[in-house]
Amino acid sequence: MQSESIQPRFSGLSTDLYQLTMAAAYHAHGRHERASFELFVRRLPPERSFLVAAGLEQALDYLRNLSFNAEEIAYLQRLPVFAHVSTAFWDYLCNFRFSGEVWAMPEGTVAFANEPLLRVTAPLIEAQLVETFLLATLNFQTLIATKAARIVAAAQGCGVIEFGARRCHSFGAAVYAARAAFIGGCVGTSNVEAGRVFELPVYGTSAHSFVMSFESEQAAFRAYHEVFPDSTTLLLDTYDTLHAARLATGFGPALRGVRLDSGDLVEQCKQVRAILDRAGMQQTRIMASGDLDEFKIASLLAAGAPFDSFGVGTELSTSRDAPALGGVYKLVELEHDGRREPKMKLSSEKATYPYCKQVWRSVARDGSFVGDVIAAADEPPVSDGPLLKPVMRSGVLIEPLPSLAESQRYTQRQLAELPPQFKALREPAPYPVRYSVELERRRRALLKQLEQDKG
Repeated sequence: MQSESIQPRFSGLSTDLYQLTMAAAYHAHGRHERASFELFVRRLPPERSFLVAAGLEQALDYLRNLSFNAEEIAYLQRLPVFAHVSTAFWDYLCNFRFSGEVWAMPEGTVAFANEPLLRVTAPLIEAQLVETFLLATLNFQTLIATKAARIVAAAQGCGVIEFGARRCHSFGAAVYAARAAFIGGCVGTSNVEAGRVFELPVYGTSAHSFVMSFESEQAAFRAYHEVFPDSTTLLLDTYDTLHAARLATGFGPALRGVRLDSGDLVEQCKQVRAILDRAGMQQTRIMASGDLDEFKIASLLAAGAPFDSFGVGTELSTSRDAPALGGVYKLVELEHDGRREPKMKLSSEKATYPYCKQVWRSVARDGSFVGDVIAAADEPPVSDGPLLKPVMRSGVLIEPLPSLAESQRYTQRQLAELPPQFKALREPAPYPVRYSVELERRRRALLKQLEQDKG
């Protein structure tokens, strides 16, 4: 696992203030019982019928390395809200380490609304404190991996490269967007730091400014090819695209590729392909870029544009059509003296189901997914296979996580087994997910008990 060589230190301040005020109140009242929280997405974004789970490696890195140092504790002590908090709480934070267990869907798992992507069971304070970071991490990477999967599907086998660093909401976000996009099926990224940290393939061409900085387009092409004779991809649309394509034929079949970034991409691609082919450059590849998304890519290919690859930036790395994923992290159980106490919300439109859960997937004889059942975790198997796996126990990884390449291959297998109607770019069919009969029975019994308690 790549993160084992990085060993980051995560600040306990990487959270919202109310996590820490709740922690202090829990501590003051001796609330150290074990609690279980589940992270799930209530509703899928528009035009999505599935998610690709991502971000688990960073979530587990955070749990393994979370701590508070003296400077951070001193900062908290200076905040007026903590003026009446006892020194015992600061001593507790000084020695804080996550000691709980985690069950999660492996990265690359195809998931659906209301299915737990991750479950944390730990002493109440620990399980509460980690909410913000876990949501930020899994929400973002799952969002981008899902968008990437849609774009890659639209590309119909043509390579998709993540190009979005310059448009992300920060460079930190750009690094993790590149990671998630790779899980979703991209062949690589333009982001060099993401390439270094996560050992991703990196790609790049040149900009219009490079061409414009030379006395002529031909001089710019020659200068670039001189330095990169084995990997040159020439950007053709700085001035006259077809003239530039004819200049590119001067480099012969050894030229790796050309890129089109603007204009009528369908017509230009067809004409450039013809120019290259007449010059015996059938192996020279044509890349498209320029505000592409899954819909534009599908349209280009449907119109017969013979592109070989696509560079996709803003639309992928910010998921601009649906830029936030509404994942939530909810308490489902508390443990008191070995007895489990189910918990659920009843508020309108935000109600939750109690009890720790498992997700079971039914699979047809041909391997295709048929439907999922969300069941109580202690129920006997209700379908073919469980999706949540144990990944951490007592704050320690149970086994190394898959490599990113393995997670990408797992994503591809998962998506291949998802029937086509659930992968449509427009108005996809809703995938069948239901709660088990037993979980529904338990929820009704709990509702009845709560009503009696009110009376």
